Amino acid sequence: MDTDNTLLNAVIGAVATIGLSFLGVSPVIGGALAAYLEGGETGDGIRIGALSGLIASLPVAVILAVALVFLPLTGDIGVAIGGFVLVLAIVAIAVGYTVALSALGGLLGAYLKTNT
Repeated sequence: MDTDNTLLNAVIGAVATIGLSFLGVSPVIGGALAAYLEGGETGDGIRIGALSGLIASLPVAVILAVALVFLPLTGDIGVAIGGFVLVLAIVAIAVGYTVALSALGGLLGAYLKTNT
């Protein structure tokens, strides 16, 4: 099932990543699926895998961004600033983890597609 729609393939990989989130390697699986559906060279696989990971990271980023809305309500400016920095660090780590592993999965998916 090769499709020429890169965004559709990335969304399919992101849905797989979120659906298999109980596994530690779900970004690898989602990125591999997206790249396998996309076809192409390994560079294309890395790109589509990273895009899939970025799309899969959106729910985490939105949930943590909601926490930023409530941080100013703590009453203490130091707690609010520290919480803001902590939330931003968590978002950066979560997105980086997901995008990097999805790109790795994209590399593997493209490799499987070209060599099978």
